Amino acid sequence: MKTLFAAAVLFLPLALASSGASAEKADSLKPTSIQFGDAHIDEATQTRTFTGAVVLSRGTLTVKADKAVATETPDGYSYLTLTAAPGKFVTFRQKSDRGPDQWFEGRAERIEYDDRAELVKLFSKAVIKQSEGQTVTQEMDSEYIAYDSRKEQLVGYNDPSGANVPGKGRGTMIFQPTPKPAAR
Repeated sequence: MKTLFAAAVLFLPLALASSGASAEKADSLKPTSIQFGDAHIDEATQTRTFTGAVVLSRGTLTVKADKAVATETPDGYSYLTLTAAPGKFVTFRQKSDRGPDQWFEGRAERIEYDDRAELVKLFSKAVIKQSEGQTVTQEMDSEYIAYDSRKEQLVGYNDPSGANVPGKGRGTMIFQPTPKPAAR
């Protein structure tokens, strides 16, 4: 269970890391709380399944899903899949280390995280945001969003399969202007 969501505190907000923001580092030292309707832990296959309005909390990170499935490899890496019920979304929100009221949040119908590859994928109607107070400073929406933290690469594609399909639609990225220091 130790790695079940150890990675969650690292993967979700990294999708906007190109801005120089980072997740609340202290969260990684906090205990993880999982609320659920049902749980099935299979130690033989190292699979943990939680269903029924799953709420995961760790420090400032809160993740909500209808189902969470985590598998762990013999060498300690984990793979996490969070899914939503039809017509709903997996959501997350976490404080940033950049300032007292800066947050990362997002949603998708499914979110997957591969601990070994340090890769997070958001599938179907994916949205990620960075905000300061009530003001959104960056936002990306697309049918598929992935962030590779090793390569520090963010991608958005117009199909939930993770491919660009001609004529399928478009994504959007919004950046707010960054205040510049006054010239002397």
